[in-house]
Amino acid sequence: MELFDILVFASVLAVAVTLALGLRQLYKDGPEARSRSNKLMRLRVALQALAVILLVTGLWWKSTHGA
Repeated sequence: MELFDILVFASVLAVAVTLALGLRQLYKDGPEARSRSNKLMRLRVALQALAVILLVTGLWWKSTHGA
């Protein structure tokens, strides 16, 4: 596996874990749980953006430098 493959896999895994943690917090009661869920969902969006950037960069790199 190349570096970009590992980075993309790790970022997608981080998105999935953050999503699961955010959903778990969503079903807990209390204002602290809601706040934590909201923060986790914002983190998930940022991680998704990072995953997309890594994926596009990796695809560009492979197309210009050979696969």
